[in-house]
Amino acid sequence: TTKGEAQLLTAPTRPIVLLRKREACALAEEVAPGNRNLGVMLPSTPLHYLLMQRMGSPLVMTSGNLTEEPIAYEDRDAMERLSNIADYFLIHNRPIHMRCDDSVVRVVRGAELLLRRSRGYAPLPIVLKRPVLTPLLACGGQMKNTFALARGRHAFLSHHIGDLDDYRTYRSFQASVEHFKSLFSVNPEAVAHDLHPGYLSTQYARLLEGLPQIPIQHHHAHIAACMAENGHEGPVIGVAFDGTGYGTDGHIWGGEFLLAEYGRFDRLAHLGELPLPGGEQAIHQPWRMAASCLYHAYGDEMERLDLPFLTRLKDRLWPVVNWMIAKQINTPLTSSAGRLFDGIASLIGVRDEVRYEAQAAIELEWLADGRAEEDLYPICFHDQGNSFVAGTRGIIRGVVDDLLIHTPAPVIARRFHSTMAALIHQTCRRIRQTTGLRDVALSGGCFQNVRLLTETLERLSADGFQVLTHHKVPPNDGGLALGQVAVAAAVLAEGSRKELRPCA
Repeated sequence: TTKGEAQLLTAPTRPIVLLRKREACALAEEVAPGNRNLGVMLPSTPLHYLLMQRMGSPLVMTSGNLTEEPIAYEDRDAMERLSNIADYFLIHNRPIHMRCDDSVVRVVRGAELLLRRSRGYAPLPIVLKRPVLTPLLACGGQMKNTFALARGRHAFLSHHIGDLDDYRTYRSFQASVEHFKSLFSVNPEAVAHDLHPGYLSTQYARLLEGLPQIPIQHHHAHIAACMAENGHEGPVIGVAFDGTGYGTDGHIWGGEFLLAEYGRFDRLAHLGELPLPGGEQAIHQPWRMAASCLYHAYGDEMERLDLPFLTRLKDRLWPVVNWMIAKQINTPLTSSAGRLFDGIASLIGVRDEVRYEAQAAIELEWLADGRAEEDLYPICFHDQGNSFVAGTRGIIRGVVDDLLIHTPAPVIARRFHSTMAALIHQTCRRIRQTTGLRDVALSGGCFQNVRLLTETLERLSADGFQVLTHHKVPPNDGGLALGQVAVAAAVLAEGSRKELRPCA
């Protein structure tokens, strides 16, 4: 471990710290299959210390819940839901008051990067530079949900709630909101929520009668969260790279370059759009995004390419998916950086289907271990009215060219990561030429990717940009609620709704 990692391990917050796995690691490979890292934590309660003294060796731990369900924190519930998994239950004569996941952190360039802000950190407030004049509830997003209550200079972010698709998790969200309102004596007079009408957090907000509703675009909230935790007043060039977020034009965004202030934003540039065949099904089956990438770059000519991926594709529902893309049926367009990472991962043979969110992109990062690549794939820009597009066709064709000459997959993965970092740098440079802005905020789940984050920071910093990153809340959707607080407070103070106007 590094000094920073050791300090995090022994800190009073006692988070799970992601550490690089040793070559001669004694743990079974099945503990974290294919993963270069292990999540390590030290005891955080007296009961843990007693347990460790009795066992005398490290323990492999997992959370007390089925996938996507909330943690079972009551004895009877745990025994009913987990009896088919656990052989024994360790119970206590002091009942647990509230469920709370462990926090997860890692160290990047000597600084703390939170991946999940929960036990040990929540509900400690984030201190705001700009006060909240109207008590607020910010409902967060659908995935990795956290919510926030705010008043004055304090934003009280909740513990990690989880993905609201599960009914039990949604009920936990509702109960936790009421608990926080009582705990901090905050009675919201306005509610902020994501722009996406299908999010359960949005639907919850809309059921709160009598409270002013402040819908906030997903990526604006990401950038505002980064600004708020760094005490930056704006404006900034906001780079929001993530999986999906509902755009003001009705499309699925996720590779955005915004001129962002708290009360408004302009979409200055974005990644070129790709078809998303099957909608959310493409998130679970990256092979769909790989096929989409090939179709985008080659059209019907893609089937003439001598690629191993196309051999695998014959075992899939390719004729149906091809028809969906060609006819634009259940195939929305997306500028998502996360989906591009998924598509490239599948194309070079990393993974065609996933068991957990972003698995293909995560394994693509692992594959790219080693030095940065100087030989980049082609990056092209196209003007589009008042904004411009960072095209991806040249990148996809470059990957295919490498595959056709049998370039090793780790080299392709490294070259792709370096190209995406260079794309961010070149796009920010173009924006600086027209706006004069030199401050850049990086946010969104893709910046959990240490390789992408590190290379982007190095390129931007070397060119004189001042770069803001996350250290107090996660760059993923776990930080959205803080951004919603910051934007809603500005909107209420300014009496403005400029942040919702569609941008050309």
